[in-house]
Amino acid sequence: MKYVAEIDIMPHKELLDPQGKAVQNSMGNLHIEGVEDVRIGKHIRLDIEAGSKEEAAVKVDEACKKLLANLIMETYHYTISEG
Repeated sequence: MKYVAEIDIMPHKELLDPQGKAVQNSMGNLHIEGVEDVRIGKHIRLDIEAGSKEEAAVKVDEACKKLLANLIMETYHYTISEG
């Protein structure tokens, strides 16, 4: 069966996000007011062939831990749906 995993990877809240800070400062320069914080991460989509949704989740979790996310600096969250 085919599944689609949507993965969001973000820097830990405790860590400085220089890219997010640069965007936040630029918003002020563009007179876009009221933005208090900007955090920038990654969004990844995987198309997966697996026997079950649970099997797909194991593959996604392994990919995140071993390749897609730097667990020292980032957290990840994903959803899996039938594709």
